[in-house]
Amino acid sequence: MQYKNITRESLLSYLDDYEQRGTETVFVHRRGLRLVRWSYRQLVSIARQTSCELRRYEIGEGDRVILCGHNSPEWAAAFWACLLIGAVVVPLDNESTADFVSSVQQQTGARLIIADRDVQGIKHSDFTVLPLDKLSDNLSSHSAETYRTPKPNDATLAQIIFTSGTTSVPKGVMLTHGNLLANLLPLEHEVAKYLKWERLVHPVRFLNLVPLSHVFGQVMGMFVPQLLGGEVHFHDSLNPASITERTHKNRISVIVLVPRLMASLQHWIERSDFQGVVPGDKNMSLLKRWWKFRRVHRRFGWKFWAFVSGGATLDNQTENFWQGLGFAVLQGYGMTETASLISVTHPFKPSRGSIGKLMPGYEVNLEQGGEIVVRGPSVSPGYWTSEGQSFRTAEQWLHTGDIGTIDDSGNLHFQGRAKDVIVTAAGLNIYPEDLEEALNRQPEVHSSCVINSQGANGDEPLAVLILRKSNANVAAIIDRVNRSLAEYQRIRRWHIWNAPDFPLTPTQKILRRQVAATIQAGMKRNGYVSVPNSSVVAEAMRISGEKLSPGADPSLKLATDLKLDSMGRIELLSALEDKYQIEIDEAAFTEATTLGDVEDIVRGEVSDVSMLQRATTTALPAKFPYSAWSHRFPVTWIRVLLFYTIILPVTLVMSRLRVQGTENLRDVTGPVLFVANHVTMGDHALILAGLPLRLRHRLAIAMEGERLRTWLHPPANIDFFMRLRLLAQYVLVTTFFQVFPLPKKSGFRRSFEYAAACIERGESVLVFPEGIRAPRDQMHMSTFKTGIGLLAHELDVPVVAVWLDGLYELKRRHQYFASKGMVSVTFSSPMRFERSMSAPAIAKELQLRVERLSAV
Repeated sequence: MQYKNITRESLLSYLDDYEQRGTETVFVHRRGLRLVRWSYRQLVSIARQTSCELRRYEIGEGDRVILCGHNSPEWAAAFWACLLIGAVVVPLDNESTADFVSSVQQQTGARLIIADRDVQGIKHSDFTVLPLDKLSDNLSSHSAETYRTPKPNDATLAQIIFTSGTTSVPKGVMLTHGNLLANLLPLEHEVAKYLKWERLVHPVRFLNLVPLSHVFGQVMGMFVPQLLGGEVHFHDSLNPASITERTHKNRISVIVLVPRLMASLQHWIERSDFQGVVPGDKNMSLLKRWWKFRRVHRRFGWKFWAFVSGGATLDNQTENFWQGLGFAVLQGYGMTETASLISVTHPFKPSRGSIGKLMPGYEVNLEQGGEIVVRGPSVSPGYWTSEGQSFRTAEQWLHTGDIGTIDDSGNLHFQGRAKDVIVTAAGLNIYPEDLEEALNRQPEVHSSCVINSQGANGDEPLAVLILRKSNANVAAIIDRVNRSLAEYQRIRRWHIWNAPDFPLTPTQKILRRQVAATIQAGMKRNGYVSVPNSSVVAEAMRISGEKLSPGADPSLKLATDLKLDSMGRIELLSALEDKYQIEIDEAAFTEATTLGDVEDIVRGEVSDVSMLQRATTTALPAKFPYSAWSHRFPVTWIRVLLFYTIILPVTLVMSRLRVQGTENLRDVTGPVLFVANHVTMGDHALILAGLPLRLRHRLAIAMEGERLRTWLHPPANIDFFMRLRLLAQYVLVTTFFQVFPLPKKSGFRRSFEYAAACIERGESVLVFPEGIRAPRDQMHMSTFKTGIGLLAHELDVPVVAVWLDGLYELKRRHQYFASKGMVSVTFSSPMRFERSMSAPAIAKELQLRVERLSAV
């Protein structure tokens, strides 16, 4: 296909370009707690090796392959591997149910599924499954040479995307190489104009928060960024605070997201320490905006400058908010049937309120009622159905089902879905999006969904509201909104949705038909709607393993009834943050005792006064000290000097240490996680003395977080001299041993992130999983905490077990100097655990490994 001076035979020509970029980074993905980086050359190599692996499963030209998993470099490699051998990709969302996966497999006749092992819809599948998350680990036997099929052309089928949408039955949209190229070539031509300026900010980093299973996610994850030689960062969490931190830390330039997530980021900005932020007026210059709202820009990082929104309609209020702060907002309008784009806004020629100018090659008309109909080379040739393939001719118009207008400048304006339009008895059209935008501007409203309802005088809008506070005056909210609406638009009926969020599609669109069905069922039952907070129950059930009904008793206790320990609480907290795109205070969550408390926290309410007081008390001292200076010059040099002049001589004299198992560490070249039994305050020094030189001075040591915090921030009733003593203890122990806090009760996430940062710097980490030192008369090791299993799982580095022997007896005797051979330190060989192993299972296995060393 050709566009102006650019000619490409197929999508595979992009893969050939990638190889020329060599070792430049193409993908960055967080696996567990660590960042994994792939180069352009590595992507091409693994894609080719994967194509050889597919041939081993007898997959060839025209065969369908289901691809289902989280965004990852492996996902992209599997996609390209299928195209290399002419197979057709069938991407599915990682939250697809088993019934849906089975239906798609039968409908397409897919002969292979490539999927992450934690995808629920695949777990009990009877089909052949190739693990996606371990893809690159299983390809060492294949060369980087690829099996080549006859070259694909414009008409060659590339993928079948099953769209669920918000109002329609799922159907398989067929997309050819030519469909995608018709949209990509004009973008490539436009990008080429700015490549000379891109060198000044290279590399442009994209944070992609849209699933690759959707064509918009593919365009902004595997095609457009690579035209710039950019990096694509994948991020699993949809928590606004986590997104902002990642953007700042990794110097992200562009965030790719859906409108709902963009609105969540806005709400987070408004309710955090940026309260009172009022975007500048449209006449204010960009530099003035940057200066006035520099605190917001500093939070995101100075390299970040643009949002790219797609997958749904961005409301004007959210767009104006971010543009008013000095950020660029780009949005595209399109459908899966149009290979993502029909129109797109220009990054340097914004037009507020529109969804951009039409893409080249499209013909667009507005039919009666304003429905947008299109035709052109990017429009799908048809659908793949259970009855067979359904084709459309090139001359046929595609009915989008959307209502819009086109202004004099050629900009397209979206008004709503044709199926959602509410036609009043007077024949006037009410667009739910207009009402929802007005409702969502109200400070008491978290989210809204307007649906059609049959009233006494015909169809009328019914507003379904999720409130920020349950005691909000709904009548006053509706009255304020109605004053901004035309008479025929005004809202006269409403219901309160008690769950923290509406049911959503994978691209965060509200499932109106499901909301309407629930409302209708509730009205038939008792005249009002009470929506159980089933998502909180479902997550608690998944993590605890208990069987609960959606209407579970909110008085169920987390610790006893649901058997959730500290790590289980953290897992539940993280899952709820991601699901509802909110930030939950970890200390307050730790104080929650019942399922009802959790629901209140998720809704932003704490109904129990004593719990609020406990949470506040816990939260105030919860800032644990994570030093940055302890791993920087000159402290690192001072630490080495003090070790050889003080720590090592004293340790060897007092312990007369015997070291065993150092041969097991001979091949250790990278960072590892050391786990050891904990007996005395001198355990750190003994292990350091036993380590080989190359590992000894690249070690961070976890220490009881509450103790470190008390040393640095002692209680108010401590006198001045004791404060100085505690401060000296903190400075000395941090300088001598590079310790960091590992709390017992709350604050685990920050501690684990710090450990991961140490690993990223090439430092090993030492943890004492018992949590406390052995009491004086105890002659055995205590049970390991579950947290060590989670840490080992998420760090995904080799683990070395360490056994300190002789110290139990020494401590029992109150003896400080050991006889020769009494005290020893033994190191095991490095071990790795399967990603499928649970945290409790890993913790139990580690304890067994440490105990076995006692017999050496």
